[in-house]
Amino acid sequence: MKAFADLYRQLDETTSTNRKIDAMVNYFQTVPPEDAIWSVRFLIGRKPRQVVPTRKLMEWASELAGVPDWLFEASYDVVGDLAETITLLLPKPTGSSTRPFHRWVEKHLLPLRGADLDVQKKVVCAAWSQMDDGQRFVWNKLITGGFRVGVSQRLVVRALSRYSAIDAATISHRLMGEWAPTADYYEQILSQDTQDADISRPYPFYLCYPLVGDPESLGPVDDWQIEWKWDGIRGQVIKRDGQVFIWSRGEELVTDKYPELKQAAVSLPDGTVIDGEILPWGKDRPLPFSELQRRIGRKTVGKKLLLDVPVVLLAYDLLEAEGRDIRSISFERRRAALSELLAPLSDNRIRISPAVLGKTWQHLVTLQRESRSRGVEGFMLKRCDSMYEVGRRRGNWWKWKIDPLTVDAVMIYAQRGHGRRAGLYTDYTFAVRQGDSLVPFAKAYSGLSDAEIRQVDRFVQRNTLERFGPVRAVSPQLVFEIAFDGIQKSKRHKSGIAVRFPRIARWRQDKTAEEADTIEALKALVPNLQ
Repeated sequence: MKAFADLYRQLDETTSTNRKIDAMVNYFQTVPPEDAIWSVRFLIGRKPRQVVPTRKLMEWASELAGVPDWLFEASYDVVGDLAETITLLLPKPTGSSTRPFHRWVEKHLLPLRGADLDVQKKVVCAAWSQMDDGQRFVWNKLITGGFRVGVSQRLVVRALSRYSAIDAATISHRLMGEWAPTADYYEQILSQDTQDADISRPYPFYLCYPLVGDPESLGPVDDWQIEWKWDGIRGQVIKRDGQVFIWSRGEELVTDKYPELKQAAVSLPDGTVIDGEILPWGKDRPLPFSELQRRIGRKTVGKKLLLDVPVVLLAYDLLEAEGRDIRSISFERRRAALSELLAPLSDNRIRISPAVLGKTWQHLVTLQRESRSRGVEGFMLKRCDSMYEVGRRRGNWWKWKIDPLTVDAVMIYAQRGHGRRAGLYTDYTFAVRQGDSLVPFAKAYSGLSDAEIRQVDRFVQRNTLERFGPVRAVSPQLVFEIAFDGIQKSKRHKSGIAVRFPRIARWRQDKTAEEADTIEALKALVPNLQ
């Protein structure tokens, strides 16, 4: 536990990529496989869900610290992070735990879920009494479900690759999908034998960056394949040894959620892996993403939902053919092989994503303006001679998205952020005008500079009207331009609408709250909302 807490501190204290990789490599060199595998699992983002109710943690910590509940809540409000607040208020530690990290996870953390409150209290308080401050902080992060530190899965892969001398692509492949955090599996991750036997395992996805600037800078348009950018769920359909597996980009096995795609994939030859987009589909066009959300959260899909929200897979790429990894050959050849593979299929629920024919970049600019009317988000640009890479890369694949929708809105609520932003009000709720009142429609926390965040923080502290726990209702004075990628009806929101990926585009210091947009103007952005 001490080594993992030290690693967390080192990762949290630096923004240097090389130092983070060095810290992880040093850690993997010194800990046993049983500890390393759990560390890998948590570092790549597979954190445990919250296992103890927040209110109970606050009660138990207040009791041990000898402080009243109101003082704990006031401290929490100032600190902004529950794990850190508990760590700061608990009595000073008298020692440090020497118990291995994997034993804390397997014997104490995991059994907390489903245990009665008396057992939970006993385990949690006993852990606090045995740990030093660094260990307590990490433990608190784990039991609150708030564990995160500034490393991506890609950085963890690079660290494991350097430690093991195995190429990063192989490590990435082995970390995909479901796997048990055991010492044996850790040894498999680092195995020099790269012939993995797991028939269900997907390939790491190739991701791309947004195109910034003039597309003509990419060279001749004939060097690129242009496709519409669909708004669904990226996924891989796998057919191996007579079995079908469907994986989402979030590394979730979703085969049973899309039985129509599973049925369609049965006709694929063995040794096939297709990369594509799962979309809710109407007669001849995609349905709104909100329709797909009706299926995303369901463990099982009933007959009515299957009829109401049918899905298709628009296939982008062929990653494996006849059991052979073909990611290293050109996209143009992979695309031709994909077209040949899908042509004889009678079930069109797996279909190839159509190419967009553009004579010039200017012609494509004109076509891109049709994106919203087609229910898409713009274009995907793929260099014809590109291989299928791992992770997010620049140069060969780009997403050329349409400009976001925007409205001018008033900030009405604010809340402190988390982690490095814990001391500042950085999470905001925005509203538009409806007659003489303001109706909230979106929350956002990105888009402002550090200097602007400090200005808004001072405003919140001086203009708070009401307090609702950590939330502050503020005087409706500040106007911001809010950008978002989509809009839809919603019965869950007071405004009657919901927006996708809201963020702050700019601070409109030139406008007053009376000049903010109205709910009618917001709804008018999408005709079918009127």
